Amino acid sequence: MAIWIILAVVVLFAMWFIATYNGFVKLGVGCDEAFSTMDVYLKKRFDLIPNLVETVKGYAAHESETLQAVTAARSAVGNSSTTAEKLENENILSGTLRSLFAVAEAYPDLKANTNFIELMEQLKSVENDIASARKYYNAVVKKYNVKCRVFPSSIIARMFGYESKPMFEVSAAAERENVKVDFGTNK
Repeated sequence: MAIWIILAVVVLFAMWFIATYNGFVKLGVGCDEAFSTMDVYLKKRFDLIPNLVETVKGYAAHESETLQAVTAARSAVGNSSTTAEKLENENILSGTLRSLFAVAEAYPDLKANTNFIELMEQLKSVENDIASARKYYNAVVKKYNVKCRVFPSSIIARMFGYESKPMFEVSAAAERENVKVDFGTNK
């Protein structure tokens, strides 16, 4: 009788172990898929930026500091080697884009330009898609990270090298800081 109890405990433990491991695999693949989906929208935005910069450049050529910041931030995103680095550089790029939009506000002719309006509409649509994809990515990563940290699945996570993944968080400082616009020298 005792052998059957021991055998039942071993079988239950093996089933739990396999289910927990497979749960990590599924959540890991879900995180990768969510990041890839978000990355598609980030790439769309990445591709729109040069057109937007060139359009603004034609109207606001002396705003070179802002235009250079946007270009440098875009390059940093392109040169990112890790997911965490890419997410951090995307936050910086978002901040520089806000500065570019603030510059555009100072130029009524630019705001009336058909090409600029079309680019802004495309960018607005992409930004909405990025926000939705970011929510989905963060939800999947949250589930994965919780599973990595709670006991007893944290034991399996450590055994097989599953580590927490970075959330895509907008930096609080960049999101809340005011964009400086100097209307006196732009005209």
